[in-house]
Amino acid sequence: MRDYYPAEQVRAAEAPLLAALPEGTLMRRAAHGLELVVASELRSRTGGVAGRRVTLLVGSGDNGGDALWAGAMLRRRGVAVRAVLLDPDRAHAAGLAALRAAGGRVARGSEADLGDPDLVLDGIVGLSGRGPLRPPAAALVRRVAAPIVAVDLPSGVDPDTGEAPGPAVTAQVTVAFGALKPVHALAAAHCGRVELVDIGLAPGEASVRALTASEVGARWPVPGASDDKYTQGVVGVVAGSARYPGAGVLCAGAAVTATSGMVRYAGTAAAQVLSRWPEVVAADCVEDAGRVQAWVVGPGAGTGESAAAQLRAVLGTDLPVLVDADGLTLLAADPGLVAGRSAPTLLTPHAGEFARLAGVDPAADRVGHTRRLAADWGVTVLLKGRCTVIARPDGQVLLNDAAGSAAATPGSGDVLAGMVGALTASGLDLAMAAAMGARAHSLAANLAAGERSVTAAPISAGALLSQVRAAVRILRAQQVPKP
Repeated sequence: MRDYYPAEQVRAAEAPLLAALPEGTLMRRAAHGLELVVASELRSRTGGVAGRRVTLLVGSGDNGGDALWAGAMLRRRGVAVRAVLLDPDRAHAAGLAALRAAGGRVARGSEADLGDPDLVLDGIVGLSGRGPLRPPAAALVRRVAAPIVAVDLPSGVDPDTGEAPGPAVTAQVTVAFGALKPVHALAAAHCGRVELVDIGLAPGEASVRALTASEVGARWPVPGASDDKYTQGVVGVVAGSARYPGAGVLCAGAAVTATSGMVRYAGTAAAQVLSRWPEVVAADCVEDAGRVQAWVVGPGAGTGESAAAQLRAVLGTDLPVLVDADGLTLLAADPGLVAGRSAPTLLTPHAGEFARLAGVDPAADRVGHTRRLAADWGVTVLLKGRCTVIARPDGQVLLNDAAGSAAATPGSGDVLAGMVGALTASGLDLAMAAAMGARAHSLAANLAAGERSVTAAPISAGALLSQVRAAVRILRAQQVPKP
């Protein structure tokens, strides 16, 4: 697992080290790790370290001190270092003295000359900073043309929520000290590649985590020696309609490709589903579908009385249920449908659907709002986005950064619902199934994007679905060998 810690928890972990170690030790540890990353980045980008140019953007906090100390270390490697002090009277005194002693140059104020750097270090704002960059800092950052390495986190981005409510740094690399923070997943587009430097922190248990690729591969259900089509999990799919038959085709197809179990379809798009996926067993309604281990309900199913009746029938069972799309619209109008439900329930909204369910736009605090909805409704919630947030009712959170926006295409959510439903039917915990499905789904989208940029390449949901099996193979190939 990859663990993420809020700023308060990181500060608490730093406190005993700050009390026990000589003054400045922790900062110099961080600066040394930063220096190594910057030197490696210079080498990979320019072919060397000595003779290269680095500019430091220095604020008044500890991140500015980290940047100054790292600048002094880089100067001793032969790097030409220039520090631009945004608040000269409050710059870290020891770090500034070390840089000057090493021969670094210092400029004062946001109007100062940046030079012609090969790399820029963003040490403007630290963990305690909140809100967007102030106008002078924002104007300075806008003048930067070189790649940026962020010190612990990009300035202007909230460390806990990942929100960037205004001007903020977009880094190519972020060097995190001691522990990853939620920003490193929630605002991955601002952070770029994240490098974690060990400075001796022991932050304790994390309530926000992410699965690694090898963990997803190791948990993915595959047939055992004595399995048959029933023991591997039978998922029921209630999706599609006369108006949106494609939702049924995509959702059922994703369930077929995600696992080796069985898929039962219930709905009015049976003919279209069977024409594409003849292995699916189809019926007209939930009552005639046959026995399943989990249900997926809602994608393209409509919001009329017939759809509402099917939703009530599914939620009336004692089986795990995933509710998506039109099913969420019906739930927003009648939350009592899931109130007091003893069987596991997973809601998979995008931001607009979430706002209808919770009465609040989740953008300002995706983890916090998702946690609250999960706790208030007693369900597991998967909030879609580049960084998918999955919250259990007990407050535990799993994240999945998609590494791009290739999956942002119509029908993509139908594919995700089918994948997660099939994983749930195999016996996986709802949150685990959701996190695993999200990881494979985002990988399939990136594979479908091919050689094009995964942040801009237009793909279809059908193309994404066609890569699900390949994504699963890749994830399973990354399993850690058993001893």
